[in-house]
Amino acid sequence: MAELTHRRRLLVLAICCMSLLIVSLDNTILNVALPSIRQELHASVAGMQWTIDAYTLVLASLLMLSGSTADRIGRRRVFQAGLVVFSLGSLLCSLAPNLPSLVAFRMVQAVGGSMLNPVAMSIITNTFTDPRQRARAIGVWGGVVGISMAAGPLVGGVLVDGVGWRSVFWVNLPVGLAALLLTWRYLPESRAPKPRRADPVGQLLVIALLGSLTYAIIERDPSFAAVAVVALAGLLLYEPRRREPLIDLRFFRSAPFSGATVIAVCAFAALGGFLFVNTLYLQDIRGLSALHAGLYMLPMAALTFVCAPLSGRLVGSRGPRLSLLIAGATMAASGVLFAAFGAETSDPLLFTGYVLFGLGFGMVNAPITNTAVSGMPRAQAGVAAAVASTSRQIGQTLGVAVIGAVLAAGVSSTSYAQGFVAASRPAWWVITGCGLGVLGVGALTSGAWAQGTARRAAERLQTPDREQSPSTAGA
Repeated sequence: MAELTHRRRLLVLAICCMSLLIVSLDNTILNVALPSIRQELHASVAGMQWTIDAYTLVLASLLMLSGSTADRIGRRRVFQAGLVVFSLGSLLCSLAPNLPSLVAFRMVQAVGGSMLNPVAMSIITNTFTDPRQRARAIGVWGGVVGISMAAGPLVGGVLVDGVGWRSVFWVNLPVGLAALLLTWRYLPESRAPKPRRADPVGQLLVIALLGSLTYAIIERDPSFAAVAVVALAGLLLYEPRRREPLIDLRFFRSAPFSGATVIAVCAFAALGGFLFVNTLYLQDIRGLSALHAGLYMLPMAALTFVCAPLSGRLVGSRGPRLSLLIAGATMAASGVLFAAFGAETSDPLLFTGYVLFGLGFGMVNAPITNTAVSGMPRAQAGVAAAVASTSRQIGQTLGVAVIGAVLAAGVSSTSYAQGFVAASRPAWWVITGCGLGVLGVGALTSGAWAQGTARRAAERLQTPDREQSPSTAGA
């Protein structure tokens, strides 16, 4: 990797960004298609939540496994397998005869998707070893999220209005095939010098935790919340006692890394909830077509596209603090516009809210990723990147679950159209809280004290703590 020419490095970055494009595009396109899916497959609000969350839940559950597996058996090999499975899942989704089948095929997609983003980020980290170049590359990576947000609603709107909701999954097929051929031809193989062994118990505990928590929120079942608590306790007790755990809790001794994890959950919870509420509002309440709804959200997507690479350069030159503060403040301000001032009732306020949210979300991606991988040993880049990606997917899963549950509770006592706007008010306050979380945690974990904890954590990660007794390893 270190001997690659500059042009070859850029080509590697482009190939990795293609994988991010199809994974990110899939969610933004699908949000536009939700009302059409609801009508054809007779889905409830919970059914629409599962259409989104089945994907993000499986993705979150398997990302760390995929990252460590790629470090062990080869990043290019796992990346290629992910492209094949993701493309196959997309084809199956387009053929789904009913809602349960669609949810199941979305899970197949997610198995493939879990092999793409964390592995691609690990490839980028090991390709761009200079911190400034890495920050700029990550800024480009974040810009692809903006492209997907801009293209997703528009492409999805055209396809849903012109062909039908099934066609939104066809977009992944040519991009996935092109990425597969380019990977086979140009992407060099790489592995971690000392990869970790598999941790099946830890993996099962992660699946139990995320699955039961999501089910408890969407279906409002407290017994599954108890299962989530037990699974979390099992993780905290079991993982520190493993020599090579799925989740190395020593990563979280770094305040910037822990902060990046919390910020990712908050930011992507806000995004998941924002897209879910807005799509249903614009199409079901305002009566807009899928294409017109996509055009309405274009200001948000455009700001994300513009601000993501700017944030990458800002992180490279001045560190993550300013980007995080701007992101938290603007995302919170956007939520307040809807929660307290009824931005839905006025197009100028509506578009102002979209612009503020797009600006904030564009600024937040680069500092999350850069902080997660910076200072970590390159040998563990796959796992560190996977934790950051997992946090994003957990956030999006929880955002859709919580905000969908709020909407479902609000409209259950009255008609869907009459109850939607009133029920969305608490949802917007949740989104505001997520923005404030980004602001507060970003300020706390980006200063001199936090950088000191990051240096000490990096030193510990390069020493054989795991050869000590189980009790001291978990200290």
